Amino acid sequence: MIRSIVFASNNKGKVKETKAVLQSESVKVLTLSDLGLVLVPDETGTTFEENATIKATEVAALLKENGHSDFMVIADDSGIEIDAMGKKPGVDSANFLGTETPFVIRNAKILEMLEHTEERTARFVSVIACALPCGETILTRATIEGVISHEQKGENGFGYDPIFFLPELGKMMAELSDNEKNKISHRGKSLEKMVEALRKKGLLS
Repeated sequence: MIRSIVFASNNKGKVKETKAVLQSESVKVLTLSDLGLVLVPDETGTTFEENATIKATEVAALLKENGHSDFMVIADDSGIEIDAMGKKPGVDSANFLGTETPFVIRNAKILEMLEHTEERTARFVSVIACALPCGETILTRATIEGVISHEQKGENGFGYDPIFFLPELGKMMAELSDNEKNKISHRGKSLEKMVEALRKKGLLS
């Protein structure tokens, strides 16, 4: 039975969300920094699946080199697809306008690009890759549909949450509480699918 999972991310928002979803699974979620290790995988994939797999397997290899071959590694690759922008930024969501550009500026740029566009449908996509100690990799995918708003709103969440409106809830993603977001978010749903897959393999209770 797996008791520790290494989450291959330095994104504090993603780490917080992942720990919240997995806290009831009797496993401890660690990051590389918790183990005194550093690695920034080169995300050369052209799909969310490819990039998630690269991150999970490279971190798993690093752990094995440092005597942690019994850890399971999960990695997330996620982003926003905006239909009016040809489903971009997509896999380049983290690099849109440069990694050092604050999201308030990135979000403002997207609103500017869509200023005269009525087609505002969009979705968040999350693919979770899990590298098992045996060398097998499992993938799960989930999405959440919404529309791009006309203004930034909300203080919770991170990234593109302040411009992502959820019609069925009448709220921006950034207006949801942590519990509300974890129940419906793309990452939360993808993690839940992963938990179910690991349970079927007898790796989680």
